[in-house]
Parts: sequence; C-alpha cells; structure tokens
Amino acid sequence: MPALPLNPRRIAAAAGLLVVALLVIEFNTRLDELNRLAEKRDRVRVEATQSMQTQVALHTAIAYGGSVAAAEAWARSEGHYMMPGDRPVVPLGGPGEAPAVASTPTAIATSPPNWQIWWDLFFSE
Repeated sequence: MPALPLNPRRIAAAAGLLVVALLVIEFNTRLDELNRLAEKRDRVRVEATQSMQTQVALHTAIAYGGSVAAAEAWARSEGHYMMPGDRPVVPLGGPGEAPAVASTPTAIATSPPNWQIWWDLFFSE
C-alpha cells in the first residue's frame, strides 16, 4: 500500500474534525449539567412552595388560636360556656329510678407534723 502523502489540506481537515468532535463532546457535557441543574431547581421550587404553604397555614392557625371565636369554640366544646338563649340539658333518670344522690365529701383529718407532736409531748401540761 502506498503511503498517503502529507497534504496540508488533509491535516487541516483532520484537525477540524477533531475540534468539531471535541466541541460536540463538550456541548453534550454542558447539556447534561444543564438538565441536572434544571431538575434540582424544580425540586427546590417545590420544597420552597411547600414551606410557604406550611408557613401560611401556621400563621392562619395562630391567628385563629388567638381569636375570640377559637376561645368560644373551645369553651362550648368543654361545656363551660353558654350563649344567651341556650337551654342547658339536665339528664334525668328513667321512670322508677331513684334520683342520683351527690355524695358530700368527708373531711379527712390531717395529722400535725412530727415536730409539733414531739413539742406537745415534752412541753404541754
């Protein structure tokens, strides 16, 4: 086989093809990086949106918690508060049942502290 003569045109064409191939490889690398960063940007945007929505919900809950309506709702749910016009319901026993008797609490005798017992033992008449 005869050797190809070194022609400046062929050398320039080969160098040009090499430069184009390197440019295409670099462009592909940059496109991959762009896609990766775009996906990361989208994830961060979603997280930021969720954080803002959580913040708005918490501010709303705080504002409601400090309002009169929240206090009334809690008092009504606990049975401590009645609005004008409300009629309290008192449950009654069935027919023939003895009415429930509220027991009166008995006073529990408290013993004096030990030092007072000893004091009385030694110094009282």
